[in-house]
Amino acid sequence: MYSVKEIYITIQGEGGQTGLPAVFLRFAGCNLWNGLESGRAEAVCKFCDTDFVGTDGVGGGKFKTAADLAREVATHWPDGQGSRWVVCTGGEPLLQLDADLIDALHAEGFKIAVESNGTVIAPNGIDWLCISPKAGAALKQTSGHELKLVYPQAENTPEEFEDLDFERFYLQPRDSSAEGQADQNAAHLTAALDYAMTHPKWRVSIQTHKLIGIP
Repeated sequence: MYSVKEIYITIQGEGGQTGLPAVFLRFAGCNLWNGLESGRAEAVCKFCDTDFVGTDGVGGGKFKTAADLAREVATHWPDGQGSRWVVCTGGEPLLQLDADLIDALHAEGFKIAVESNGTVIAPNGIDWLCISPKAGAALKQTSGHELKLVYPQAENTPEEFEDLDFERFYLQPRDSSAEGQADQNAAHLTAALDYAMTHPKWRVSIQTHKLIGIP
């Protein structure tokens, strides 16, 4: 049984695949959630900005088999169009994404991208793996296609991760949608730009979906 918060097609707004059309498969649940009714993991993961609680989102629900879920994902892709991508996210997708579902999604013609907090070892067969380390959580998955770090923050620094086995390293400027935070957000962006220019192993990942108003 797979528990899914929502399924929808959109444009990837951040990281190494920015601009890529993809079906987002958002799994319900996260191992770093503290149980707040808001659905955010504020006590363990202070930077969570998504609702992953329940199965009541668009396209969400309980799916009995991997084939059932893969078929539902396929209904969200435009007919006759190639280069299918699905982004498995959450919450924490690796709590549910398993070999059966990977095979089922591949059978539907999808390449699979995953956005994970890195606390669960990723199964084989993922086509693009993005790891976003969280403060206070042990990082178990130490390789992948990209590592994306919220910056700046006191708990995790870029130096702690830059020797890991990732193809790309991204700083994502710390961002708050709360009223009155524009100046602070601008300062975080400047800090990320300054760090990348003096440490060019790191790239800057802007959350473009927030700028252009897509989910």
